[in-house]
Amino acid sequence: MKNSLFIRLSFIFVIILLLIGLAYALITTITAKKYFEETTQRLHAGVAEHMLLEVEPFVDGKVNEEALGKIMHSMMAVNPSLEVYLLDPHGKILSYVVLDKKVKLNSVSLEPVLSFIENKGNKLILGDDPRHPKGSTIFSATAVYDQSKLMGYVYMVLVSEKFESITSTLIGSYALTLGAQLLFISLIAAFIIGLSLIWLLTKNLRGIVHIFRRFEEGDMKARIPEAYAKGELSVLSRTFNRMADKILQNIEELKNVDQLRRELIANVSHDLRNPLAVIHGYIETIIIKDETLSAEDRKKYLQIILKGSERLKKLVADLFELSKLETKQIVLNKEPFLINELLLDSSRGFELLAEQKGITLKKDISSTIPPVKADIALIERVIQNLLENAIKYTPEEGHISLRVIKKKEEVEVSIENSGEGIPKQDIPYIFDRYYKTNQEKDQTEGTGLGLAISKKILEIHKASISVASSTKGPTVFCFSLPCYN
Repeated sequence: MKNSLFIRLSFIFVIILLLIGLAYALITTITAKKYFEETTQRLHAGVAEHMLLEVEPFVDGKVNEEALGKIMHSMMAVNPSLEVYLLDPHGKILSYVVLDKKVKLNSVSLEPVLSFIENKGNKLILGDDPRHPKGSTIFSATAVYDQSKLMGYVYMVLVSEKFESITSTLIGSYALTLGAQLLFISLIAAFIIGLSLIWLLTKNLRGIVHIFRRFEEGDMKARIPEAYAKGELSVLSRTFNRMADKILQNIEELKNVDQLRRELIANVSHDLRNPLAVIHGYIETIIIKDETLSAEDRKKYLQIILKGSERLKKLVADLFELSKLETKQIVLNKEPFLINELLLDSSRGFELLAEQKGITLKKDISSTIPPVKADIALIERVIQNLLENAIKYTPEEGHISLRVIKKKEEVEVSIENSGEGIPKQDIPYIFDRYYKTNQEKDQTEGTGLGLAISKKILEIHKASISVASSTKGPTVFCFSLPCYN
């Protein structure tokens, strides 16, 4: 429970509200003090000026001590919090009327005094406090003239030390009371508002956590609905869904790899049985009939064994090549090359076989074909597989046409052979491993993997191969590769 995001967010929210409450109490206290000072100063702004109507602070250029004594008795009787200071034109304290006589300054800064007189007390201005050298206080002031000559200033502090002490105590008490009230209100507000808002804010998150748990328990199809994918949670939701899709894809790929492994083992055991049986049978015959076997028959049997071993070798090589292609273990080494030249070079290796069967090789290959970019060794393997397949199923005195043309941004290679075409029902399966049409089932040559290998090679190049055929017409295999720019 202590690790719950809901609880942690609620705790943080309570702390924030408490800090806000304390800040509010502090600001309120400071504001109240400023309000009191400004109100007091404005109410008593004319006190110093009114005093001059009753007494003359200077007589013949000297301080009128008698008048100041009179001020002391009258002022203290009416408002004992007032303090009266008589300043010379430079701010030096000439005399004062203070109840407790604790004056520590010899002069007062005139800048606040002059500013006060200029604004006539309509603006809060703090001046020096003669009782506290580093303090400031509210005051009332006026200039004293004798026959238009500036004699000095009357500087009246409006709050005495005792008054400030009482005020500070009251303000402290007020701040403590206000702080306690705000603390209580903040706690209640934090509990109600915090729990409600955070409950709503974490509603979608709780739903997402539930989806996570379902996925953890094995529900691989569990995905976060779009309704939960809002705001900051949208990134989390999309990331989880992509991750789940990727994991599911990897699982499927692992299943396919395992299935391919099983099929490879089954195919190897099945396809190797026949050539091994032939090889084993003839070797056993040679051993049994060693003394009676003629040299001609011995040579014939050894040729059969050699042919079977070569077919066995090719079968194993094709099986492993197809396995690597299907499990994506082959890394492409792409480079630009002229596919028309590659087709010409590859066809020369089959001219002798074609000549032995009386097959005519027709070549419609332009020299202006642009280059393509692919793995030249793998594309050569595709061409060889298609040529071998064409010669295999072209009847004697037939023909094979090789063509390379440019179509838009691609180069298309097509290999056409005459003879009995492929039945319509067999065309969708022609590129499957070991699939044989009716005309192929009686043939023992080949491994039955050439077309499957060709298709896989082109797939990893993000290209495709197609076949067009009918039982009464020619068969055409073609594939396309993008031009190299």
